[in-house]
Amino acid sequence: MTPRSTEPRRDGSTSRRGSSRATGEDAGRSTGLGGIADARAYTPRGRTVREAAELRRNPRPARDTDPFRPALHVLDGGEPAPSRSGRRDPRQRAAQPARPPADEPRVSGRPGRSRDNAASVLPPRRRPDDARPTAASRGRGPAPAGRKPPRPPRGPRTPRPPRLADPRRRLRLATLLTLALFAVIGIRLIALQLVTTPAYADGGLQDRLSPPVVLPAARGSIYDRNEAVLAHSVEARYVYADPESVKDPGRAATLLSPLLGIPRSDLIKRLVKQKRPDGRWSQFEFLARGVDIDVAHKILELELPGIGIDRDERREAPGHDLAANLIGFVGQDMNGLEGLEARYDDVLRGINGEKVFEIGQGDLATEIPGGYSRVTEPKPGSSLVLTIDRDLQYEVQRILSQAMKQRKAKTAAAIVLDPRSGEVLAQASYPTYDAADPLKFDPVDREDAATSYVVDPGSVHKALIFAAALEEGLIKPDSTVTIGPAIRKGDTVFADTHHVDPGTRMTLPGLMAYSSNVGTIKIGALLGPQRIYDYQRRFGLGERTGVGVLGEASGRLLPPKEWSGSAYGSVPIGHSVDVTPLQMAAAFGAIANDGVWVQPHLIKEIVDHNGRSSSTPAPKTRQVISASSAAATRTIMEAVTTVPNATGLSAAIEGYRIAGKTGTGKRIVNGRYTSEEVASFIGMAPADNPRYVIAVFAHTPNGTGGAVAAPAFREMMAYTLRHYRVPPSGSKAPAFVVHR
Repeated sequence: MTPRSTEPRRDGSTSRRGSSRATGEDAGRSTGLGGIADARAYTPRGRTVREAAELRRNPRPARDTDPFRPALHVLDGGEPAPSRSGRRDPRQRAAQPARPPADEPRVSGRPGRSRDNAASVLPPRRRPDDARPTAASRGRGPAPAGRKPPRPPRGPRTPRPPRLADPRRRLRLATLLTLALFAVIGIRLIALQLVTTPAYADGGLQDRLSPPVVLPAARGSIYDRNEAVLAHSVEARYVYADPESVKDPGRAATLLSPLLGIPRSDLIKRLVKQKRPDGRWSQFEFLARGVDIDVAHKILELELPGIGIDRDERREAPGHDLAANLIGFVGQDMNGLEGLEARYDDVLRGINGEKVFEIGQGDLATEIPGGYSRVTEPKPGSSLVLTIDRDLQYEVQRILSQAMKQRKAKTAAAIVLDPRSGEVLAQASYPTYDAADPLKFDPVDREDAATSYVVDPGSVHKALIFAAALEEGLIKPDSTVTIGPAIRKGDTVFADTHHVDPGTRMTLPGLMAYSSNVGTIKIGALLGPQRIYDYQRRFGLGERTGVGVLGEASGRLLPPKEWSGSAYGSVPIGHSVDVTPLQMAAAFGAIANDGVWVQPHLIKEIVDHNGRSSSTPAPKTRQVISASSAAATRTIMEAVTTVPNATGLSAAIEGYRIAGKTGTGKRIVNGRYTSEEVASFIGMAPADNPRYVIAVFAHTPNGTGGAVAAPAFREMMAYTLRHYRVPPSGSKAPAFVVHR
């Protein structure tokens, strides 16, 4: 094996790479660059190729200036460094192996390079014959035949340096980890920005939002048939406080109390700091609603910290008590409590809006300009157009109140009805109240007597018995009935108030004019319980009319199976029959309308906040009796206002034919009769072509229908005919024969 050079090539050889010749001292040494010795002597701190070439051009430098020369010798095995003169030690030179002769042929395939250069470039190869020293070479003679030569002893192993990691693998791994990290961060950012953004944003926003501020929706108005205002909402202000911002609650309460009309003690409770049911501090408290605008301006001039005003509305009834029992009123929150205001509250009320906005904290707890704000605009309610005529309503109420005060009546009702359409033109109650301040009046005074009071109709019920008997053909307009002073039914004796002798034959107009109980009971006996009950139902008794008033009573009829012996006498003359004044007015409307019953109603149309109107469902109608039977009944009833000494003479109107009937009954409270009587009169005019029906019921200590209700009817009907310019009757009432 070729011995390794003990000295790396550090001489100043000037031989060119690839030269095959050398001269002088350099002839015995390899002069090629990049030999194995040079390669092993080259370290990160060794010479560069350019420096080695420079040394070859100048082999004997004056002074070795390489500062790392001692270290390189240490790396080479600790051999002594050459002298400062640049000459090598002869001992080192002797240890150099012999160089190949100068005329060594060139290595094939690499032109211009000698073998010695090739050997200096390529590491020496081991050959099998010189891989190990043989016995002959060691002086031991030839090795025995068939026996392998012994292995030479191995010298100490040189430890291999640790294998360095591949930088490319580390770079790829670091790149993958970096990309994975950025991917995770990117996915998380996308999730935060797009997927869960609303949740995080809302979570923080909720802490900065103010409590919802209600934007009241304007309540619809109530108009009469000519669109005159009966009840409407007007612009006002509400006063509120932010207890968090009120500096001096006592002083603020003292100043606000006289302006708002609220006791100081009540105001202080709303002005001091307080927690809401959800545990948060209250930042909004109502102090007053519906405050006049001028009063609100005075409050602003006080410049009280934490006190503010905002837009509100207040319900007003310009007529005060005009149709108050019919219209009703609203509460502080503009919700209907009684009457039409309560019955049609869902139509009138509308839908409130809401405002929520972002506020600051602490002393800056006000709306943030440009911050989050959500406003839901209020939707105003629709308006009601009634069938009521305001002028007629006023006169009917005035006449009723004046008459009832004179008679010291407790309760009274009056209805003006158009029998052809079923429209209620006026519906008055006594007593009444001021709808602008309803809580100052007794709850009983606020009831609508026409629909909530249940009464015994008394003798006005007799007209229905006559009409049913005529329709059934049991009697004719010229029929007569033999009567006496009294008649017994069951255990009760029923007598006439107008005395007649036994066996007196009286015509139908005479029976009606004198309100004969005996004659009516006999005609009722011809009908029988079942037919009486059927006609009562067909005339609309015993069931709600559906006029539209909240709390309307239905009344009650006595079924035939419940009739006792006395019921055969009491029911035909209007006792043991529970009805409302409006039901009786509608029944007489069927007689006035040629036998067609039309459902009474108060609502003409509904108008939304955009001005679009929608009509209400058409009223129910049904034919109760024929037109001829209705006409015959009207003629018979004219005797009540024309026959001498008749019960209804005080209802007559000059120039007009009036058909009607008086009555005296009882009021029923909690299923029991009261001690006072209910006087009534129901009539129509003109009798030959009825345009209007008016019913008057009065609960008085005493007095008959002719004395109490008929005079009030006359004034109401006279005004109604003049108001609607109804011409006088073209003919006079017939001359009635009473006895035959």
